[in-house]
Amino acid sequence: MAQYTPMIQQYLSIKAQYPDAFLFFRLGDFYEMFFSDAEKASEELEITLTSRDGGKERVPMCGVPYHSAHTYVEKLIEKGYKVAICEQVENPAAAKGVVKREVVRVITPGTIMEENMLVDQENNFLVTITGSGSTVALAAVDLSTGECHVTELDGSGNFVLDEIASYQPKEVVLDELLTQEKNLIHKVQTRIKALQTLFTYSRSDTETEQELASQFPDFAQVCTTPLLKRVLGILVTYLQQTQKRSLSHLQRLRRYDARQYMMLDDAAKRNLELTVTLGEGKKRGSLLWLLDRTATAMGSRLLKRWLDKPLLNMEKIYERQEVVEAFIADFLLLDDVKDYLKQVYDLERLAARISFGSANARDLNALKRSLQVIPRLKEKLILTSCPRLQQLGEEMDACPDITELIEQAIVDEPPVSVKEGGMIREGYDQKLDEYHSIQKDGKTWITQLEQRERAATGIKSLKVGYNRVFGYYIEITKSNLRLLPEGRYQRKQTLANAERFVTAELKEREQLILTAAEKSVDLEYELFTQVREQVSNQVNRIQSLAERVAELDVLHAFAIIARQYQYVRPALHSGDRIFIEAGRHPVVEAVSDDETFIANDAELDATKRQILLITGPNMAGKSTYMRQVALITILSQIGSFVPARQAEVAIVDRIFTRIGAADDLIGGRSTFMVEMAETCHALKEATPRSLILLDEVGRGTSTYDGMALAHAIVEYIHDHIGCKTLFSTHYHELTELEDKLDRLVNIHAHCIERNGKVVFLHRMMPGGADRSYGIHVAELAGLPQPVIERAKELLSELEGRLQQAASASPGQLSLFDWGPPQEKVVVKEVGLSEEEKQALEAIRSWDLLNKTPFESIQLLFELQQKLK
Repeated sequence: MAQYTPMIQQYLSIKAQYPDAFLFFRLGDFYEMFFSDAEKASEELEITLTSRDGGKERVPMCGVPYHSAHTYVEKLIEKGYKVAICEQVENPAAAKGVVKREVVRVITPGTIMEENMLVDQENNFLVTITGSGSTVALAAVDLSTGECHVTELDGSGNFVLDEIASYQPKEVVLDELLTQEKNLIHKVQTRIKALQTLFTYSRSDTETEQELASQFPDFAQVCTTPLLKRVLGILVTYLQQTQKRSLSHLQRLRRYDARQYMMLDDAAKRNLELTVTLGEGKKRGSLLWLLDRTATAMGSRLLKRWLDKPLLNMEKIYERQEVVEAFIADFLLLDDVKDYLKQVYDLERLAARISFGSANARDLNALKRSLQVIPRLKEKLILTSCPRLQQLGEEMDACPDITELIEQAIVDEPPVSVKEGGMIREGYDQKLDEYHSIQKDGKTWITQLEQRERAATGIKSLKVGYNRVFGYYIEITKSNLRLLPEGRYQRKQTLANAERFVTAELKEREQLILTAAEKSVDLEYELFTQVREQVSNQVNRIQSLAERVAELDVLHAFAIIARQYQYVRPALHSGDRIFIEAGRHPVVEAVSDDETFIANDAELDATKRQILLITGPNMAGKSTYMRQVALITILSQIGSFVPARQAEVAIVDRIFTRIGAADDLIGGRSTFMVEMAETCHALKEATPRSLILLDEVGRGTSTYDGMALAHAIVEYIHDHIGCKTLFSTHYHELTELEDKLDRLVNIHAHCIERNGKVVFLHRMMPGGADRSYGIHVAELAGLPQPVIERAKELLSELEGRLQQAASASPGQLSLFDWGPPQEKVVVKEVGLSEEEKQALEAIRSWDLLNKTPFESIQLLFELQQKLK
């Protein structure tokens, strides 16, 4: 270190404490970075890289202005980095040697508090995990709202990954103990797209319990196991080390059992487009987009959490349904509540900023205006006949004392800054009023002085002015200097066309005015922080109110959607039957403009209709039908009404989906490997109460492999799992399974052929389909007409060859089962002679599975000619 200058030595010693963060090192009006931080930051932020004398050598350096640093911090956080803010903590004028500096906060993707860096409708979760053996403990916190959740999970399978992913965390903190669980660590690192930190936790059990008991009022009742205490201890310690300030708003600790909610893994959420669309990953077009008619940001965030975790508890679902029904039945109530909710700001984040010490006077006024709405909202709710609405109204604390405090202390239109005055209302503090009076009287005195001096000198252009450098002055143009009485003024500044002067009287008054102004600004800030602290002491009340307003907001949104699209209240039960009459896909219906959505029935149960095998052409609506059954089930279990004429829904514990084609390049998995992995996950984790959606399983490999896998999967679900399943396929041979599996039923997407064109009716009908109309769909997609015509010729040629083979040797048809000609040929062993058996062995040696269907048909045709 001795080879560097004292300032660089200080930088290096602080940087060593934060090796994984960019160190924003305050130097005057800039935050500077040095060495590798500077080189990397110059690339990431696209700013100029310079250098500075470091003692022995010049060291790389770059910097950003402190007044616009938030812009650069935001860019680094968005890229997944940490930023340590290092400030000067002593007055440079009083410093002996290098000014003392300390890191005052480390900003990370999971600890953002800045309003401009947060998305109003989304939580910003940080997740910590620890574990031992087969049990993993998880804690999730949103520092910007003050909510904290803990749970223990089965560490086997993908259960932990699904639960972490449900929070869509911006940051994951891993206990160093987990390094022994290499498989879990690897899965987290590859599956969870968030900043990841390996954390060393060294506090004793006693220290942990004392710390957490002081942070969370109900810690002892919530964290009853060593793992829960440890994971929460890691979380709080990490937040303390990064934020370096009070976390008093972090009081809402909730323990939950993940098994008490419907489990939806990443594949299910993605394929069903619950929160974002498949193609562009945008909210528009998702189920969340359709349902989000909330009036508040906290309501929007709660709606997303409800979608991520549908309920299994029918009593709670009924409670939500009752509220939705009450709103639908009373249009005036629906309208009034909407008007009130629109006036409520984001109470959760306001409370967090107030407690965190980052709120300004405008935030306090936003809180005041929100609280002023609550009494009228309470009155509306209490007068309803719905028990839950009444309860919500009674539980809403309007916090009149907080409203009164803010009203007395803060002006109606305060400035953004809290350190420039102008925030505190007149009459709130006597001393401040005196300072303001001095300033006001001083301005009057200045005006009077200008008038007196003009009269005394006869100079009408004389003026009294002020600037921050020279203070108050009397300005006289050079042409009028001759009119000045001798010795009346003291010269202060010379300008090109004027001279500026002062008098002893003006100096004295200036000192009085400026001292009062300076003291009033300091006192205003002190008074404001006192008010903010008083409000901060009541943050638990504000957070409790926010929870109830958010719940009301979501249920109100459900009612708006239900009225607009004529949704019905579903009947839920603990049995095994799902019956949907005239069901619709909620999102497709909403974006269909004036087109009428074709509704379809669905019936599934464990005794006769466990598996629906769906066949039919592409573009005929099979995937839409499958998804709408799943979405209606999810809507039912979050307490919403559903798009149907009538719905009876059995509680489902998990929904699995295998829909669409996508590879995993980062994970080194092909499209077919992803397909098989998702199918495997469903087969291993599903229970008899689950719902599985499988679309075109097996299409990513050869025809024979794919059909064999599809066949085996259907049998396994039927014989070993017993859960309700929608299975869509183009392997029409599988329709024969209806005769072999007593709980499998064929249905198909109906279409008609008219004048050589296929008309899709989007109607699900009983029975299986025998054609896929693939060439017709290719034509609709716009393939060149020569390609379409040639494909039709080849298809006709294949069909002709098969028919020729069948008619040429009818006695040998026991050897070959010529299924739908454009699909495949299946070899069957049925009453073969010795010669035929030898021929069959020859067929197997040809490795037909690696040949195209057309090549296989040619080989089999040649063999049949020989056998004939």
